[in-house]
Amino acid sequence: MKVKQLIALSAMATMAHGAFAHTHTTTYPIKAALGGLPVDNQVAFYFGDAAHPVVIASKGDASASIRVARKLDGETVSCNAALKAALASLKDDAVSHGANAVIDIETSFHGTHSSSSTDFVCATSISAASIKLRGKLATLEAK
Repeated sequence: MKVKQLIALSAMATMAHGAFAHTHTTTYPIKAALGGLPVDNQVAFYFGDAAHPVVIASKGDASASIRVARKLDGETVSCNAALKAALASLKDDAVSHGANAVIDIETSFHGTHSSSSTDFVCATSISAASIKLRGKLATLEAK
C-alpha cells in the first residue's frame, strides 16, 4: 500500500514540476515597452522593416540574448526589462563598431521569431524573461 502511495506522490510531483517549468512565449508592443526609455541621440533602433535614413556604411551584425529574473509585477514588465537590456547590449556593440544605428532588428525565442516594426517576442517562465535580438549595425545618413 505504501509503495502505491509513493508512486502516486512521485507522479504528482513530476507533473507539478513540469507545470512550473513551462515557458510561455508572447508578443508585446515595442512602443509601450520603450515608453519610458530616454531618447538616445547616439544610437537609433529600427525594428523589422521600419523606414530609416540611407545606410552610408554597414558595420556588421550584432545580437544579444538576455535573461532577466522575473519579479512579482508580471510578465509584461519583465519582458519590457529584457527588451531594454538587450537594446543596451546592441547599443554597446554599435558604439564599439562606430555605428549610429541598429537596423532590421528581429526578436526571437527558440523557434518563435518576429521581424515586426511594432511588436517583439519574449518568453517567460516562472523564474525569468528571455529574449534574443538580432540586427545590423549601420552608419546612417544624418536626418
